Amino acid sequence: MSFQTAQEAFWHGQFGSAYTERNQGLQSNLSALHFWSSVLRRTGPLGSAFELGCNRGINLDAIKNFLPDCHTSGMEINKDAASIAESNGHNVFRGSILAPPPLPVSNGIAELAFVSGVLIHIQPDQLPCAYDLLYTISKKYILLSEYFNPTPVEVDYRGHEDRLFKRDFASELWDRFPDLSLIDYGFVWRRDPLAAKDDTTWFLFEKTCQ
Repeated sequence: MSFQTAQEAFWHGQFGSAYTERNQGLQSNLSALHFWSSVLRRTGPLGSAFELGCNRGINLDAIKNFLPDCHTSGMEINKDAASIAESNGHNVFRGSILAPPPLPVSNGIAELAFVSGVLIHIQPDQLPCAYDLLYTISKKYILLSEYFNPTPVEVDYRGHEDRLFKRDFASELWDRFPDLSLIDYGFVWRRDPLAAKDDTTWFLFEKTCQ
């Protein structure tokens, strides 16, 4: 595959596969369940959910645990991660957020469209493409769960430069789509004794023009 950015090739390749292998196990599953119990209290029942950059499907698994009838889909750039998510019953579109495969978009795909730890790894100039795709996929809700910083900053990522970026993603999304309504937001501390989640901040929006 050919990609527009170095970040896409990075996650498509061996580093992305190694990340998939690392991010599994009881603690990851418990953290996801705890996180989604909070979010789903705000959304209520969902018939469908779509994750951009779903990796092995831990978030989609957690949603299914609470909502067994929810149709879960995702997009994933790494083939090893996509195969695992598919094996767990999720519908996965293989490809990049910046050049997505054909999607059945007709007034949205899913009631909830979301990203979790994905926007931080997108080349900053390309973020509008990700925001537009989230908005297009969503029928009702958009959720962002990412590292936060009030001003854009690049951070060393496991010895790699130009691979992790913090900023106020939610404000950028909201400025781009002012018809969104903020439903709730929260923070998950890396030292949470029950369900740590690496200092991530989440924002839940609802589309008011549907």
